[in-house]
Amino acid sequence: MAISPPPPVESPPAGAQQTSDPPASPEPAPVPRRAPQGPVKVVHAFWLAGMSCDGCSIAATGATNPSVEDLLTGGVSGLPTVILHHPVLSVENGEEFIEPFRAAGDGKLDAPYVVIYEGSIADERIAAEFGGYWSAMGDQAIDGGDRPFPTAERLGTMAANAAAVIAIGTCATWGGIPSSIGNPTGAMSVMDFLGGDYRSALGLPVINIPGCAPVGDNFTETVAAILMFLQGMGPLPEFDELGRPAWLFGETVHRGCTRAGYYEEGVFAENYGDKECLVEIGCWGPVVNCNIVSRGAQSHMGGCMAAGGVCIGCTMPGFPDKFSPFYKAPPGSDISGTASKAVGFGIRRLRSLSNRSVSRETRWDRLDEGRVPSGWGNIQKPDIVDNVVHFFYEKIQFAGSRKPGRSDKRNWATDVPEHVKPPNKPEEDTYQPGESR
Repeated sequence: MAISPPPPVESPPAGAQQTSDPPASPEPAPVPRRAPQGPVKVVHAFWLAGMSCDGCSIAATGATNPSVEDLLTGGVSGLPTVILHHPVLSVENGEEFIEPFRAAGDGKLDAPYVVIYEGSIADERIAAEFGGYWSAMGDQAIDGGDRPFPTAERLGTMAANAAAVIAIGTCATWGGIPSSIGNPTGAMSVMDFLGGDYRSALGLPVINIPGCAPVGDNFTETVAAILMFLQGMGPLPEFDELGRPAWLFGETVHRGCTRAGYYEEGVFAENYGDKECLVEIGCWGPVVNCNIVSRGAQSHMGGCMAAGGVCIGCTMPGFPDKFSPFYKAPPGSDISGTASKAVGFGIRRLRSLSNRSVSRETRWDRLDEGRVPSGWGNIQKPDIVDNVVHFFYEKIQFAGSRKPGRSDKRNWATDVPEHVKPPNKPEEDTYQPGESR
């Protein structure tokens, strides 16, 4: 196809004033900004569900610090009011419920919004081959009528202009159980679906809050931190390389577990219900990033190990396949557990000696040959081993420091109250006649 040359430039009409200044170029059209400008009063939260059990919704509604009610009513000072669009919790239905989702996807919503996705995202192309769908919400107009609108496609239309996309629960963050090996749906996580290059209107990749089900407070606290950033009230929260809130998932379960002390002493549970460390009956806590025990599952209470259950790694990307079979000791526990038992044997005995020593008042050690004035039981007096160990222990303890007490060698408490003194024996009268008294 021939390309026509550009038309010649016309000369200015006769008499027109000549200027050396070039003609003013037109003002460039303003580029619409995806991110909100300045503090906002209202933020919409659109909740989408894929292949889920709704356990994440239940966990979120049980949060207390802050609670969902605090976020929805503007109860947190300085934060905008959150308008929640949830397929179960919203009072609207039908077209009235779907319209805000459609407006957000079309870029016509008059307020910033976040998208919260629960459940894994199935490959809708597999279902479409058979004329069906995996997960859908509302209808979509197509040639020949309407069809159910897959939530995965709805996420794709809404993610670009969202202030943030939050994946809640392990199914949404890592694919979870629906994406385990051999599944027929091609299920994947939100991060897999949107890709590593995705950025929200605020420049954020996908934010991941894992757990099956997650700790509700982990979710609401993260949402509140993002809203503070959106308001200009705080910095962008710190997230790790997998998009998890770093302050919530930076430590392993084991480090916050109330049973961890038994592990370092080499004492392990043999049956469910035992109080000791659960590693040898299937607990993966030493290698799993989660705060379930330190924070509690609900209202800062409970948690897997606190309730006697083992950690099966439900917050991790490798769940469930890399943690199967459940309730079987991890292979690494053979090495770490054996080493712990060997070292713990000595640690337990040294700690036992120290515990017996610090369970005694200084006064008890100095008076009445170590007798403890307790009516609850007969407490064993320090034996020769205790005394020898305590002697050298104190030498090390106070090396380079001043030992408590008076410098004149007198004890601060050597007098026993009169009412606990044993009765004095009457002195024998040795007076002889003729002697002066």
